Formats: sequence, structure tokens, C-alpha cells
Amino acid sequence: MRKTAAAAALALLAAGCGGGAGEAGPATLTIAVGADPGLLDPATAVLGATNSVLSLAYETLVRTSPDGKIIPGLAEKWEVKPDAVAFTLRQGVKCSDGSTLTPAEVAANINYLTDPANKSPLLGVLAPVGMKAAADAATVTVSTPEPFSFILESTRLLFIVCGKGLQDRSLLAKATYGTSPYELKEVAPSDHYTFAKRQGSAAELPDQVVLKVVPNEQTAANLLMSGDVNAATFFGPDRQRVQAAPGVDKQEENVSNGQYFYHQGKDRPTNDVAVRKALTQALDLAELGRVSSGGTGKPVTGLVPGVPPCIGDSVSGHVPGLDPAAASAGLDAAGWTAGADGIRAKDGKKLSLRLLYTTTRGPGVQAAAEYLAAAWKKIGVEVKLNGVIDTKLAESLNVTQDWDVVWLPIGVTLPSQLVGFLSGPAAPKGANFAHLANERYTELVAKAATTPGAEGCKLWLEAESALIANSDLVPVSTITVLNATKGAKAAQQAGLFDPYSFRVEGSN
Repeated sequence: MRKTAAAAALALLAAGCGGGAGEAGPATLTIAVGADPGLLDPATAVLGATNSVLSLAYETLVRTSPDGKIIPGLAEKWEVKPDAVAFTLRQGVKCSDGSTLTPAEVAANINYLTDPANKSPLLGVLAPVGMKAAADAATVTVSTPEPFSFILESTRLLFIVCGKGLQDRSLLAKATYGTSPYELKEVAPSDHYTFAKRQGSAAELPDQVVLKVVPNEQTAANLLMSGDVNAATFFGPDRQRVQAAPGVDKQEENVSNGQYFYHQGKDRPTNDVAVRKALTQALDLAELGRVSSGGTGKPVTGLVPGVPPCIGDSVSGHVPGLDPAAASAGLDAAGWTAGADGIRAKDGKKLSLRLLYTTTRGPGVQAAAEYLAAAWKKIGVEVKLNGVIDTKLAESLNVTQDWDVVWLPIGVTLPSQLVGFLSGPAAPKGANFAHLANERYTELVAKAATTPGAEGCKLWLEAESALIANSDLVPVSTITVLNATKGAKAAQQAGLFDPYSFRVEGSN
């Protein structure tokens, strides 16, 4: 396993005062997480909560430093070509079952994910269609059928399974087989997940890490300040109380707070671009951004805002401004007329929308949902709110499809990782949950994917603009979240933990 000094590559959260958390003892690090992760196979992990848990047990070929640079992970070096990258692995890396990680196992991970027969929802998201891997005694070569602009960067979120877990993936539902210093030892769904330090790991690391499922941020804040948990992340107003508390160390991190999507299935009113545009014109997006972020938001400039290598503005000039009169006129022209109760209807069917959102990102998202409902009611739209936990959100998006508008932050680090969500086969056959079919977007990403450097980034940004101009989705704001620790260190980046950074004050 890599040396603990590698933790310096990420911004560490400084140690606070006090001892270990709760009754677990000074050698236990306890972290509050906002949602249960569900099944733990990395090839099916589409939820942020799932990936947070997986980051304790699994490593990737390369990682990203806080300034966006690619740094070593399981691979100590690499050689990049337009359509291939050859990774040289660190020698002697051990799997949690005692076996030695081999290049063939790394290649098998990638080939499993990219084999359409395995129906991984990450195909076309974390890995492009057609990507393959081959191995020899010391290296793994990842290739694509044609040049791919992010062939190296796309590997930084691919968790590598090893040993028995690779031989029988059914074991991964409730167990981990990885190369990090920790392995899963106990699962209590919706309550806690306990990881034990592997034999031979650095002495300064905590003996165990407990991820405690705490959906309510007020409760998480209380637990943090009382010392019953060592670390938690805050989106909502409780962050102010945590920020002012003595003995608590804080790190702010920029994240996407959200955009919302219109379902474009043929049976949905939002299949009509005129309806989508009217709904967007009914909103003061700046105010919606303030509401959804609790006042901490910033204007959004792209679907992967502020993340290298493609930094730019794909939003400005492509979103219609607030104009309720034009919104009403647009709905009139589209054939939706107001009834006696003020709700519009067409061909005997009410203009009624089911608004889906997650309840695990703080009260700002709930407030945003209520704002949307109120604004759309003014132009004659009935809105039914449906707040759900993360696992239920995934089911609604990909299986039941019981929504018309969804507030959905998608945390990605490359524009190519959005392609599977924003085009291609519609759910439930594919990851395209909103049934988008924007020909201009598809055309531009096909060119962008094979164009490296600044010119490729220009095409990626133009592709995003094509979606926004068509009101396929509406970006709202970015926010900062507060990662807080007390009596411990626990570095994280984009929701993923660096277990090599973990420390509990007083444990050594």
C-alpha cells in the first residue's frame, strides 16, 4: 500500500481538540454520512453516498490533487497516447484477502465494466463505450477504438476490486475486496458500516472507521460537537453553528448544488420544448440559487463547474430570463388553457408535474422544491412534491420513472462522464434517465471526444450549451459545503475519502 505521506496530496483537515468519538475508543474514527450506500459493487455505484463508502476500501489507478493534477495511485507512472495509456503498477500491492494485486486483475475490472453484457450503469459515464484493457507482467494498457480526449483522466474514479471479490462479484454486495488500508467488517443497513484496519497498515492509522448513517444535519452537528462523531459534511444552515464551534476544524469545498431536468418521455408534457421554456421563464433563477444554497451559492458557469481541464462558461446567454408573462403566453400557444381552478389542461389532461428531489442535501433543496412549485402554480401548473432518500431517488430515476421534473446534482469531474446521462439509450435500458435526444449535443460530443486540448474543451462547452439552450436541463447554482472534523483528521475531495490521511487525536 502507498505510504501515508501520500495523504499530503489532498487538503487535510487539521486535528481538533478532544479524544475519540463516543464509546468506540480513541483508536476509532467515526464519520457521519447522510445516506445509506446500498449495494457496494463498484461497477454499479451511481450514488454519491455509495462512492464515499467505497473510497474507504478501494483505490484507483491515478488520483487528482486539489489543483486538478493527475497524481499516482495504484499506478506509479504512465505513458499516454491519443487512444491508449499504459500504466506501470506499484509492486507488491496486497488485496484485503491476502493475494497480490496483478495487472491482469486491474484489466479485468475495466473489461467487466465496459462489457455491455454486464449492464453496468457506469458504462459511458466513467468509461467510454469501447474502452478495453490488456495486461502483461507489470503494466496495464487501457485503449479506446479511436482517440479519446480524457483517456487518462477517465481512470481516476475507477475503483479496483481484487482477489475473491473479482472472482465472485456477488460477494461485493455487502463486503469489500480492495487494496486500501481498510476493509469492511460489519454492515447494519441505514445505521452504520464498520471498517477495520488491515494487518500491516501504518500504525498511526485508526484501528477502525465507523460510518454512521445520519440523514439529519442538525443531528450530525449535535453529534460532532458532543464528540460522538469525528467528522461530518454540512450543506445547510447547521454549518454556521458548526463553523462557530470551538475545537472544530473546517474545510470548505466547492460542489455542484444542482440543476434540474425535465422528463422528455413521449407521454410527458415536458416533451414539448415550448413547455420547458415556459417553465424556465417562470423562474427567477438567481433567487432559486440563493434559496437552494442557503445563501452560499454562486452563479453556475457549466455542468462541470470550475474543474480542470475544461474550465469555461457554457451557461451565459443560453438560459431564458425571468418573464412570467412570456411563460403564460408560451403555454397558451402550446394549447394549455387555464380551467376554473386556475390549473391548465390540454385534451382533457391537467398540466400536473411530479417534482422529485433528494432529502439528504440539506433544507435548501427542500426550499428550492417549494419555490419551484409556488412559481409554477402562478402560471397554472399543478406540482406534486416528492422528497426521497438517495436509494429511492435512483429507483425513481432509472426504474419506475415516476417523475416529471427532478432536482439532481450530478457530481462529475469530466464532461465525458455526463454523456451517458444526457444521451443514448433511455432508462431503464440506459443511464439517460430524462430521455434526452438532443442531436446537436450528440454531434458535438462525438467530435469533442476525439479532440484533445483546448479545442476539445471548446467543443465540450458548446455541447453543454446546446442542452441548456434547448431547456433540456437548467443549471442553477454551485455551493460550498463544509467538511468538519473534531479530534481527528479525515481528508476528502469531491465526496471521496483518503483513508491514508485518517488520524484520531490521542490514539498514538
